[in-house]
Amino acid sequence: MPLSIEKIREDFPIFKRKINNHPLAFLDSASTSQKPKQVIDAIKGYYEQHNANPHRSIYTLCDEATQIYEKARGKVAKFINAKSDKEIIFVRNTNEAMNIIAYSYAMNNLKEGDEIVLTIMEHHANIVPWQMLQKKGVKLKFVDINPDGTLNLNQLNEMITKNTKIVSVTHKSNVLGTVNPVKEIGKIAHDNGSVFIVDGAQSVPNMPVDVKDIDCDFLAFSGHKMLAPMNIGVLYGKEDVLEKMEPFMRGSDMIKEVQLTEAVWNDLPWKFEAGTPNVEGAIGLSEAIDYLNKIGLEDIQKHEEKLTEYALEKFNEVKGLRLVCDGNAKLRNGIISFNIAGVHSHDVAYILDDFAVAIRSGHMCCQPLMRRLGVQSVARSSFYLYNTKEEIDTLVEGLDKVKAVFKI
Repeated sequence: MPLSIEKIREDFPIFKRKINNHPLAFLDSASTSQKPKQVIDAIKGYYEQHNANPHRSIYTLCDEATQIYEKARGKVAKFINAKSDKEIIFVRNTNEAMNIIAYSYAMNNLKEGDEIVLTIMEHHANIVPWQMLQKKGVKLKFVDINPDGTLNLNQLNEMITKNTKIVSVTHKSNVLGTVNPVKEIGKIAHDNGSVFIVDGAQSVPNMPVDVKDIDCDFLAFSGHKMLAPMNIGVLYGKEDVLEKMEPFMRGSDMIKEVQLTEAVWNDLPWKFEAGTPNVEGAIGLSEAIDYLNKIGLEDIQKHEEKLTEYALEKFNEVKGLRLVCDGNAKLRNGIISFNIAGVHSHDVAYILDDFAVAIRSGHMCCQPLMRRLGVQSVARSSFYLYNTKEEIDTLVEGLDKVKAVFKI
């Protein structure tokens, strides 16, 4: 059923704010989402009533903090349909999760002559961690895109060989909005005996993601893009794979026993969570999941599709606006990247701020994709459950101002 956007927006205190005498039009949720009062209140309630360091003692507050923290883990497991809470590791963000896989799995399992298959549309978080493997003689291969921004699956099939040990792809591009067929890609990878990794930073906040159905070996995502606080994210890994991996960070809480010259690691998932955990982040993520489940991810996805279709229609009326990819709303999935001819994306974003329109500008942490598209940077509008058509109208009004300033 259609979302009650007005009611949803009442849950977000930031939308009461005005900037430059205009109501805030936040069109940058692919960078980070705004936070509902339910999430803010849950964090506030923790610090007012339950604050303690989990797993470290038996007094009431500590027990409460531990129970709250572990309950959040269970909620995440259910949200993505993991087999067990043991498969959910709390991290700071997707970037950290990818580094854990690269260091703890790849560095210990790949050798000279092995290959890792990625795609040209990857965020730097799914490129840079793998580059260190080249020092071991591991080869990185990149699948190209089609003219419409979809992945070239024929090339993917050709690139995967007997030497391919890892296939790692984004589920949804943060520049193109393309949703890759990860279940199909995963089958291709597994039929070849390769480990399959999914960057879910842009998909988990906006659409149902089922790790059992996808059959991925790892999934990484960030809480801050799905209504939760910053510095909380998730690494999902199949239990049998995680059991064989060495810890990424070492110290307190991830051990069972410490001698002067050696240590015994803790059980899953705690052996990957060294030091004091981010309890407030886990609480915020738990509350954000409750909020998203109440609204319904399918309905959120449909709302974003309608906004994308409307925005593309309005953009067609803007002279000099060039989409970086095919203007098919079904392929863009709430993300539209564009440029105004002769105007740098930062200048576009700067002028739009006069209208309280917040968009992303720059290379989107996707410099290889920028080069593939033949641009240095883009302006990007991205939509979420709280956005409206009226905000898109304000965006277009701001783009008219951009054209006027640069005499286009």
